Amino acid sequence: SHVSGERRARMGREVATWPLSWRPQQPGGKCGCQAAGCDCTSWSLNFICPLWMPRTLFPSTDDSGDDEDTASPADKSELHQTLKNLSLKLDDLGTCNDLIAKHGAALQRSLNELDGLKIPPESSEKLKAVNERATLFRITSNAMINACRDFLELAETHSRKWQRALQYEQEQRAHLEETIEQLAKQHNSLERAFRSAPGQSNNPTKSFSEGSLSTHKGEDSEEDEDTEYFDAMEDATSFITVITEAKEDRCGRGGALVSADGHVLDAASLVPKGSSKVKRRVRIPNKPNYSLNLWSIMKNCIGRELSRIPMPVNFNEPLSMLQRLTEDLEYHQLLDKAVHCTSSVEQMCLVAAFSVSSYSTTVYRIAKPFNPMLGETFELDRLDDMGLRSLCEQVSHHPPSAAHYVCSKHGWSLWQEITISSKFRGKYISIMPLGAIHLEFEASGNHYVWRKSTSTVHNIIVGKLWIDQSGDIEIVNHKTNDRCQIKFLPYSYFSKEAARKVTGVVSDGQGKAQYVLSGSWDEQMECAKIVQSSPSSDGKQKTVYQTLPAKLLWKKYPLPENAENMYYFSELALTLNELEEGVAPTDSRLRPDQRLMEKGRWDEANAEKQRLEEKQRSSLRQRLETCAPSSRCSTEEEKEADTYLPLWFEKRRDPLTGEMACIYKGGYWEAKERQDWHMCPNIF
Repeated sequence: SHVSGERRARMGREVATWPLSWRPQQPGGKCGCQAAGCDCTSWSLNFICPLWMPRTLFPSTDDSGDDEDTASPADKSELHQTLKNLSLKLDDLGTCNDLIAKHGAALQRSLNELDGLKIPPESSEKLKAVNERATLFRITSNAMINACRDFLELAETHSRKWQRALQYEQEQRAHLEETIEQLAKQHNSLERAFRSAPGQSNNPTKSFSEGSLSTHKGEDSEEDEDTEYFDAMEDATSFITVITEAKEDRCGRGGALVSADGHVLDAASLVPKGSSKVKRRVRIPNKPNYSLNLWSIMKNCIGRELSRIPMPVNFNEPLSMLQRLTEDLEYHQLLDKAVHCTSSVEQMCLVAAFSVSSYSTTVYRIAKPFNPMLGETFELDRLDDMGLRSLCEQVSHHPPSAAHYVCSKHGWSLWQEITISSKFRGKYISIMPLGAIHLEFEASGNHYVWRKSTSTVHNIIVGKLWIDQSGDIEIVNHKTNDRCQIKFLPYSYFSKEAARKVTGVVSDGQGKAQYVLSGSWDEQMECAKIVQSSPSSDGKQKTVYQTLPAKLLWKKYPLPENAENMYYFSELALTLNELEEGVAPTDSRLRPDQRLMEKGRWDEANAEKQRLEEKQRSSLRQRLETCAPSSRCSTEEEKEADTYLPLWFEKRRDPLTGEMACIYKGGYWEAKERQDWHMCPNIF
């Protein structure tokens, strides 16, 4: 891109010797450069003027000082490369112009010499034709030169403006990143300062004796994308429990949880697990130690829906969202035990413990599960040891939505359609599962409905990632109108409560409180029978519940050995991606990028993930092209829903919630017995 001074001088001398007919004049007789001391009159060829050239091809030699570079070299490397390439192309264009001018002048001289020769008449006609072609060549060359002149004028006019606009945007972005990072560091400094302050230690003795329970505000209050969770206020609706010494006669009259066979329903999670006829795996390959800067990717995603952001597998765990949804069944024994409860409020306690237990596997699981392909399925056929069959299907891609159906041989069934809404908000990621969960017991007809709470991943910018659960859950028995209000207390630096605390109250159909629930969503849940309730004497409008000693409902299983190197998978999670024969060709176990990641081949997994995503986009385009012209669908989501029908589920209106949801329509297990999968799409 550098042109020597000698070359520019030589080019100038050649221009001065060209015929005037080759140099159309600019009004005023000066060249386009208008440089001081320039005597060049070549308007059409001004881009090779020795005084004008360095300012057009090499703007960095301008002494005005307006182009001072204040951005960092790393930020502007791409711009510099572009300008360098442009200068090279312009230099090539100038060289071509030199050649055109040089050879054109030689041709003109040769033609002039031929005009002076005595030639036969027949040759005169040929000479005239050659002259005409030479004239056309000169006109065409001048047109090209004029077009190049216009391009250069336009580039010179706007290039500096573009550079300044680009530099301004780069400076604003760098300033925003610096501000966010400083804010995160100040936040961490404040946290450390508070923790080191004297007299601020937590009081663990109060963790299960006092709790707060705010009134249920409905799903919208915690799913609002602008919601941010702060510390619980002192004047929130709350309750206090006072333990009364247990008496044998009181317990005998039903004060404790008594089942049909007369045994107390405590230590429900300690029931021995069923033995499987199939030997399941107990480990997977260790997670590779790949370093990756999360903030370098997430800083471009603030405020965006995470399901629309392409992420490398480095942020994933080798399980799909369908398999994570199936993990809710880790403590299915709670529901098996609830089948035998004769009291609906006692049964509600076990259902509440089951709803909380589904979060216990998330305490260390900060990695993102794979977003399932549209039409992807996952089955869990464990009648032999778990006594249940489970089927999940991805029924929508935008927004991502999965339908789930479970049938147990012990007499209960569960179904749900969960849509994951997630937002990145700078310092944390909010994950909001939308949709109702249904649980029905066949013998009693009790039908329970509840929704999931909000999960939050903290310290995205600085510090160690950690996950928290927050919000309220209301479980309703639509047959008896029993209710359970559960509150997940968000972690606070300034709270005296234990971390990950959960509190709740179970009320009967008349609204009378019957049981108090307490515990933590990552360890255990207890319940205590309420024998008396009264208002608080301190004037804070707290209800005091006098209870019997608490009974253990659920306790978390210990993690397998070496779990920290296996994505903190539980014993059930380790078996979910294990290959099995006879599953549908759309099963998550057969997804190639997920399998490659599990084997530690992350680079190949990333390439395979891109291939699958492009295949899915191509399938969506084909469906949209075949969409009926009369369709009233306006958005991409509506068109996708209008053109895609799930294979094993169908949309119906839920009579209890009034919402449209995907319900299992049957046929999967029959197809598996026949090994007839002709209806399954080719998604992998």
